[in-house]
Amino acid sequence: MKAALATEIGPEARFDIVDLEIDAPKGREVLLDVRASGLCHSDLHAIRNDWGFPVPAVFGHEIAGVVLEVGPAVTDVKVGDHVVACVVPYCGSCRNCLAGRSVDCLHPDYIDRRAGEPPRITMNGEPIVQQFAVGGFADKALVNENILAVIDKEVPFPQACVIGCAVATGAGAVINAAHVRVGDSVAVFGTGGVGLNGISGAVLAGAGRIIAVDIDDAKLDVARRFGATHTVNSSQEDAVAAIRELTGGGVDHSFEFIGLQVTQRQAYECLGKGGSAYVVGMAKSGSTVVLDTSVPFLSAGKAVRGVSMGSTNLKRDIPMYADFYLQGRMNLDDLVSQEIALSEINDAYDQLSRGGIIRSVITDWTR
Repeated sequence: MKAALATEIGPEARFDIVDLEIDAPKGREVLLDVRASGLCHSDLHAIRNDWGFPVPAVFGHEIAGVVLEVGPAVTDVKVGDHVVACVVPYCGSCRNCLAGRSVDCLHPDYIDRRAGEPPRITMNGEPIVQQFAVGGFADKALVNENILAVIDKEVPFPQACVIGCAVATGAGAVINAAHVRVGDSVAVFGTGGVGLNGISGAVLAGAGRIIAVDIDDAKLDVARRFGATHTVNSSQEDAVAAIRELTGGGVDHSFEFIGLQVTQRQAYECLGKGGSAYVVGMAKSGSTVVLDTSVPFLSAGKAVRGVSMGSTNLKRDIPMYADFYLQGRMNLDDLVSQEIALSEINDAYDQLSRGGIIRSVITDWTR
């Protein structure tokens, strides 16, 4: 199979296009023909920063495709199904899974092969790491059925693949983690692919005021297309003061989708009394935000919570978002900035780093 392989970690790390071998499915594994693979910023962060990820590895976790073959114990999918992968590994039997909190599974390694079993991916007989248990920057993927959701075949593959991360993380943070209610006020810090879906989630939830915050007017214009009722360019005005003025004291919910100390603090400071800030963006290792926890902190009753993958229940949420798209209730088309070939992955990540690109999606595996 053709794949983009990461062989080093560092600020100049790049992907190499190589040929790899992939095993046949065993147990609850599913072999996919990958039709679309989204370039999420977190994969670039993972090879550019030393977060302990091993290499050589195939990254990429935002994929959609067609089931080619299934293992003997598979029950959830069948050959020919259109599926989306989502990085919420779960066992289905621990106390958190049984409580409906699969995103908090106590045994996420359940979806991996056991020690002593052959690797799923190899190159010249040597094992290759399948990062995030997906390895989606390749024309084939071998994954456990627990991280796959079947979707309606009418959804185009490029739009489908972004549901697995950008949509699930952004909309899920608003709908699943914050439980935003009709009429609530919301501030969204960062209007990239995930933040735009936070706005979509707020629209679906019926939020009254949806305030998008960014430093790029072009991105704020896009945020309005996704449903932002107000926008704040934080490079030109004090974001906290602007939000407080727009809401008469602060928002009910704020969502930080960037991973920067300054915006995390702003997300907390823009809250109204009893509000909650949700930290979703991936910050650098060791990042901290210091809060004054004296009496005013107690009386304000504000909260800060980290959110992983939008607290997603992937078997329920991903088909739901796909249906919302087909019903015209969720904008996925504007998330896909361009379709590219596998060989263009490094250039596309350079474009993403410079801004102006929401999502590049690999759909051509021939070059």
